[in-house]
Amino acid sequence: MCGKGTLNEINEKYTFDAIKVKDECVQWIRDFFKENGPTCNAIVGISGGKDSSVAAALLVEALGKDRVIGVLMPNGEQSDIQYAKLLVDTLDVKNYIINIKDAVDGIVNNFPKEVEISKQTMTNLPARIRMSTLYAVSQSNNGRVVNTCNLSEDWVGYSTRYGDAAGDFSPMCNLTVTEVKEIGRLLGLPKELVDKTPSDGLSGLTDEDNLGFTYAALDRYIRTGEIDDVEAKDRIDNLHKKNLFKLQLMPAFKSGIGVIPE
Repeated sequence: MCGKGTLNEINEKYTFDAIKVKDECVQWIRDFFKENGPTCNAIVGISGGKDSSVAAALLVEALGKDRVIGVLMPNGEQSDIQYAKLLVDTLDVKNYIINIKDAVDGIVNNFPKEVEISKQTMTNLPARIRMSTLYAVSQSNNGRVVNTCNLSEDWVGYSTRYGDAAGDFSPMCNLTVTEVKEIGRLLGLPKELVDKTPSDGLSGLTDEDNLGFTYAALDRYIRTGEIDDVEAKDRIDNLHKKNLFKLQLMPAFKSGIGVIPE
């Protein structure tokens, strides 16, 4: 999970310097590894979408391609897996393909018969299995797992807790979708990766169909506080409030009977 500024804190006139931010992010990644694993590899789940593509490209620039490992994790047949393969070929990074279908089916097939598996469970289960897979690869490859979430999706809760929302470090969680794309273009990634229409991979709907507003409108609202559609504003505000728990540390009871030593 990643700390966010409030809407009021980022409501000033906003301009985005992609070169400056990209360079700062690359240095931040280097600093993270210097402090948290100087010899470690970066492990990144590769979907073929903009977020995993830009995250992987940032890692390559920061650490070099020999310290980046991509993991492709289709759930059975993945119709657009060619995009994920295009990314690892473009960046020339070591990569593994680990199909998660048997793991997903194993859980589903052993679910208690008296429990009806919800649609949301079936949506989130593969994401959580993918994150478990990334950590398995990481522990076997002296790794640190990158979180590939962006500010726009996190703002409205469009991520899976302990799934794609997990990780050891998060280089893009304070960058909007628009900004992530700008950095992707700056890094020279293929257009079909940066501008690929994001979808949930299940219903055939795009992310924007599911959310009920465009990322362009959301990003403008996040950065400036301005939005033209009142209904979209209300929906964004409600989603943000309802999903804030995903961005916060787990609530923990604090006893008054003593002080825990640091």
